[in-house]
Amino acid sequence: MTKEIIRTSNAPEPVGPYSQAVEVGGTLYCSGQIPLNPATGAIPDGIGAQTRQVLGNLKAVLTAGGADFSNVVKTTVFLKDMNDFPAMNAVYAEAFTKEPPARSTIQVARLPKDVLVEIDAIAVL
Repeated sequence: MTKEIIRTSNAPEPVGPYSQAVEVGGTLYCSGQIPLNPATGAIPDGIGAQTRQVLGNLKAVLTAGGADFSNVVKTTVFLKDMNDFPAMNAVYAEAFTKEPPARSTIQVARLPKDVLVEIDAIAVL
């Protein structure tokens, strides 16, 4: 088994012992992305803006791994508040317009930096 660590400065740097993504056997496993702007460190206000930033970060990781949203087969969305689901879902639908991936959405007690949303993904190259 050969694994390749994927890293890009266009997404937030890992804050712990994990990689932004790992590619193994034509499958790209992307770590959860939070709405941290990699250039400024800022976190936008509101679920819509945060979801948009998360998807931008995820897109950067996918691009670094040779993929895009069309390669994604599974995502997991972690929400601080399930009441934010409709607004998150509307922005999410903008990224996955055709043949969307399988998805789980989970409400969690707390996310890093107290953000409202985090999304991870698995893509097939």
